[in-house]
Amino acid sequence: MSNIVVAGGAGFIGSHLCKRLIEEKYTVICVDNLITGAESNISDLLKNPQFSFLNLDISKEDDFLGHFQDVDYIFHLASPASPNKKSERSYINYPIETMLANSAGTYNLLTLAKEKNAKFLFTSTSEVYGNPAVSPQPETYFGNVNPNGIRSVYDEAKRFGEAMTFGFHRKYGVDTRIVRIFNTYGPFMQKDDGRVVSTFINQALEGSALTIFGDGSQTRSFCYIDDMVEALMKALFTQNTDGEVINLGNPDERTITEIAQMVKKMVSTDSEIVHEDLPQDDPLKRKPDITKAKNLLGWEPKISLEEGLTKTIEYFRNAS
Repeated sequence: MSNIVVAGGAGFIGSHLCKRLIEEKYTVICVDNLITGAESNISDLLKNPQFSFLNLDISKEDDFLGHFQDVDYIFHLASPASPNKKSERSYINYPIETMLANSAGTYNLLTLAKEKNAKFLFTSTSEVYGNPAVSPQPETYFGNVNPNGIRSVYDEAKRFGEAMTFGFHRKYGVDTRIVRIFNTYGPFMQKDDGRVVSTFINQALEGSALTIFGDGSQTRSFCYIDDMVEALMKALFTQNTDGEVINLGNPDERTITEIAQMVKKMVSTDSEIVHEDLPQDDPLKRKPDITKAKNLLGWEPKISLEEGLTKTIEYFRNAS
């Protein structure tokens, strides 16, 4: 059975991916330095003989390749991802670590892929599109990004990671693909990660005000975690994805106000909705064009926002 490295495997998406890979009988090496991930996310896997955990910073060499023997596939999900500066897990609070994870860390993982002849997947982000002038956003859109704004430590780090990935692909023939992940949610999100869905749900469950940044007319498209994990696996395991860039997300576009109202209704709370200033460079639109994912991977989301929110609210209700 194949050996798979999941960098960032103790994070929200990474831990779900690890569990699914173990279910599929793969051997999984989870690598995480636990800056924004949590060992509790993978605690149920630690006794599984097909699973191993390395508390390791991918951006530091220290004989990085020496930690691995046979490797067939590499998922690179290692990076802080929350833009909310009020969250301790925000990339705004870990600017240098975020840039290094996506630069030096990407280099180290690509070098591992090169040496082991492994297939490599880099998880980029919808944030490479910045505040888009085009909607929905196709993979061919170059984006509208502020290169030195407060979000640039993440946006530009991911853009650099994409360039590094293609550098190894073109120079060394490494089997690589890039996926651009749009907003993803579901059980095991960290309560304090500062993301829209988890923040609204926890505020509603606590009976406190739901905080909207800006007037709430900005849009997002939310993909449930199970759909995203399925997409990630298809992107790496499907033939003929070498050298491709693929959007992964749910094209069901909703306003932030609509999400807040849905959560209020589903939690049955009288919490008020309050508004704060829109953060710098906060994108006004987010909607993926997933035509390529449909055609190349045979994938599209199956779980509706209503169904996904129901499952996520239940998780947070039981976890609180």
